[in-house]
Amino acid sequence: MERYSRQILFSPIGEKGQEQIRKKHILVVGAGALGTANAEMIARAGIGKLTIVDRDYVEWSNLQRQQLYIEEDAQNRIPKAVAAKLHLKKINSEVEVHSFVEDVTSTNIEELAEGVDLIIDATDNFETRLLINDVALKHEIPWIYGGCVGSYGLTFTIIPHETPCLHCLLKHIPFDGMTCDTVGVISPIVSMVASHQTSEALKLLVGDEENRRGKLVSFDLWKNQYSSINMDRLKNNACPTCGTNPVYPYLTAEMETKAAVLCGRDTVQIRPSETKQFSFAQVAERVKPLADAFLENPFLMSFTFGEHRIVLFKDGRALIHGTKDISEAKKIYHRYVG
Repeated sequence: MERYSRQILFSPIGEKGQEQIRKKHILVVGAGALGTANAEMIARAGIGKLTIVDRDYVEWSNLQRQQLYIEEDAQNRIPKAVAAKLHLKKINSEVEVHSFVEDVTSTNIEELAEGVDLIIDATDNFETRLLINDVALKHEIPWIYGGCVGSYGLTFTIIPHETPCLHCLLKHIPFDGMTCDTVGVISPIVSMVASHQTSEALKLLVGDEENRRGKLVSFDLWKNQYSSINMDRLKNNACPTCGTNPVYPYLTAEMETKAAVLCGRDTVQIRPSETKQFSFAQVAERVKPLADAFLENPFLMSFTFGEHRIVLFKDGRALIHGTKDISEAKKIYHRYVG
């Protein structure tokens, strides 16, 4: 146990806690900035089994904050889940690492979550987070929400039957559609959020309920702001996920983003699961300074990035021109629309 001697000396963990960590299985959804930071800390801590799922590959812009990857991964466009597994096995060969290069959907998330003791959110969109939320509540698996953009981050631990779930909190999470691709992100905020997530994970793994954080924490490292908010009052008995009569709506295909290739047009149509009115002003503020071309009228907004043109309608529907690949189109949609 020499490898974990300093962790064992920490009395809230000790030898008993270390043995518990070794027996547990964590699922990390997303292998980007938060995913790699969490996965590395968890692997170094001696987790028994670690499953990582991600649909993307390593790009040069990832290297600034996604700490597991190296230049060779970006040069060869290695899938993130594959590269993460390779580097994690070099860090701790004792850990059983499983990786999946795929999109997380209602058709595979329950299989991915089978036998898992804890789920860590490291995704880049709320559709996937709501999938995690539903599967975690349905199968009574704790999960740790985390997000960051710019210099701002937040995290909250969701415990089935105890805390409000993400569905309860959704209207109170202040991201407003911002993404790292539209407003940027600095690496210290990634480390801050991941540290909060991993520390909570360790508490859950060793069963330290007394010191578990029960509040949503948020912080802006650039503006030197930190807050901790009790969210208990937001638990909703009518919630379709954690209420008295749960139906887990996001585990049905009807609640997923609909995508279809338009015949002969080199275009994919993206339709969100729920019709919602977008604020063109907010979207324009984020994307206009970055776009190669931008056009807006009372009915739609069009912006071009390289070979792709996105046409966004007020109900959230979008046409992604320049691709017939649905996975790529969804990635572009989440990157710029949110």
